[in-house]
Amino acid sequence: MKKKMHDHDRKRVRVVSLSVDVVTLESVIERCVKLSDKGGGYVCFSTVHMVMEGHDDASFARIVNSADIVVPDGMPLVWVQKRTGRREAERVRANDLMTELCLYAEANGRSVGFYGAAPEVIDDIKKRIEREMPNLKVAYAYSPPYRALTDEEDSEVTDEINRTKPDFLFVGLGCPKQERWMNAHRDRLSTVSLGVGASFDFFAGNVRECPPWIGRLGLEWLYRLTQEPKRLWRRYLILNPRFMALAAKQLIGGRK
Repeated sequence: MKKKMHDHDRKRVRVVSLSVDVVTLESVIERCVKLSDKGGGYVCFSTVHMVMEGHDDASFARIVNSADIVVPDGMPLVWVQKRTGRREAERVRANDLMTELCLYAEANGRSVGFYGAAPEVIDDIKKRIEREMPNLKVAYAYSPPYRALTDEEDSEVTDEINRTKPDFLFVGLGCPKQERWMNAHRDRLSTVSLGVGASFDFFAGNVRECPPWIGRLGLEWLYRLTQEPKRLWRRYLILNPRFMALAAKQLIGGRK
């Protein structure tokens, strides 16, 4: 019997290890709202780093591909989508989506939550919201310890999120930790979890965002490398060339 294809499968394009949705900023917001109305789910923002994590670890690729939405947050992924015929493909940055979804929530009586980052980053996020989105309800905000939580602590976190009921929960634990966390808690939470990583720092104003024109050229990786060379050198200088080779192989094989 032929396996039934879900709607999102028709809109996805394989990029090396991941199946990435063809989206716009508006379509992601609309789908997040629908997920919230249906009881929750989780959203991954795919980058070259995430594609390579999935290539090197099949179990991680399954976690990402099981997400309700896999958003292309990297121009190289969009380029692959376009080369496969999806001319309408667009990049949606996690930090842009986070900001716009907060604005949507404020305007429509929805609430948000934040899980991750350092306590001072959470405080800066709250301060910005108080200044710029005074009517936005922040139902939940917590900075977990950097160590692994005990089962008891994890249950307390889960119970508190379900008690406060944020419509949208932004998760900033970094890749691949946040994707594993969202997948593990998928059936335990009634919220839409979005793995936005470094967007916590961007939103808080602690890390300077890449100028849009650099991002459109696909050079945001170079901009971020100059900002945090010690932390990011391996990700960009080793993973990027490997991704390029694998993506080229996929596209050439597809043409054949």
